[in-house]
Amino acid sequence: MKTVKSSGFEKLDRWVEIWQQTLPKYFGYPFNEVSPLRDFYEWYYANGINLMNLNNAGDPFTDTPWEVSSQVFEREVIEYFAPRYDFAPDNFWGLITHSGSDGNNHGIYFGANYLKHLTGLQPILYVSDEAHYSNMRLAHLQNLETRLVKSDTMGRMIADDLEQQLDTQRPALVVYAAGSTFKGAIDDMPTLNAVLARHPELPAVYRHVDAALFGGYLPFTEHRHLVSSRLMGFESIAVSGHKFFGIDSPSGLFLCTREVYDRQDNFNIPYLNKNMRMINCSRDPIKPLKFWWIVQRVGAEEWSRQARRILELTAYLKQQLDRIGHPAWVNDYSNTVFMRCPSPELAHQYQLAQNEDERFGGRLAHVVVMQHFTEENIDAFVRALQQDDIR
Repeated sequence: MKTVKSSGFEKLDRWVEIWQQTLPKYFGYPFNEVSPLRDFYEWYYANGINLMNLNNAGDPFTDTPWEVSSQVFEREVIEYFAPRYDFAPDNFWGLITHSGSDGNNHGIYFGANYLKHLTGLQPILYVSDEAHYSNMRLAHLQNLETRLVKSDTMGRMIADDLEQQLDTQRPALVVYAAGSTFKGAIDDMPTLNAVLARHPELPAVYRHVDAALFGGYLPFTEHRHLVSSRLMGFESIAVSGHKFFGIDSPSGLFLCTREVYDRQDNFNIPYLNKNMRMINCSRDPIKPLKFWWIVQRVGAEEWSRQARRILELTAYLKQQLDRIGHPAWVNDYSNTVFMRCPSPELAHQYQLAQNEDERFGGRLAHVVVMQHFTEENIDAFVRALQQDDIR
């Protein structure tokens, strides 16, 4: 363990010690603990940027009227990622968000406004019962009627249940999960799109993809078609920055088509260049700088290597769990292995997220394989789990 540099506050120093002890066994949550930002912070403090009150208020694609903004870098980050999700060069808009939930909030808000502008009708939101809870919370916040669509045992939205729940008199705002929160399932978008296509009487359809974790690594694999707006037909996508990409605090990307953006209500604010369509006014200027820095310092080739590695280690973990006979499951293209939950002591030791599913015998836990995983720490976990099973 590293020596803690004293802050002068005993409570704070003790917190750092606990964090350092926990980090090597942080298995249950999707955070990249190999963050490439040390040089960023050296540059940041050396140039006194920490003394400046920056603000990215306003649309990053409209020139800001003041200099205390990092929107030029935010715009470059969006322009870098838009083709990764197959948005056409002349048909995208986006921003860097406070979190994955902020991205979903924009997806649902933009989707609802888009549908209301097209049809004059309030849409219904459809989302699976395995999707991240924030989608339901945000629909409630926005006063949208929500219908929970059943998922299959592995966590994918069931197409037949979506069809049964469709109200063809109202526009459909469908949230797809590209990596469900606990089981790491990817909704079968082509099959679900076929359900929607069978109902031309629907006034209009909007599809938003919640790709918080998987949207980070899938574009850098041979499976990138799974998050292609062109092939999967979605209008917007939200991706986290603090998961695969390794930004050290909650952040994310939101991208949509330009047609969607153009159908948002514009608040004509003179001091924001008369162009204000997104939800937030003041926005963090440091996250865009971090994202831009990581794009420059890491880039596609290294992200491809990292994505390959975490999927290889996911397969390795599943093989080792099978070897010791501990029930475990993993979805295609997923870095999330869910399993029968071990003892509370071991689950706490490895910070395992937990859930319930009677279809798998009750209590479950999952491991999310990220960049800081190795064969060695997986082997140590499996040995501990094997001893735990014996007890």
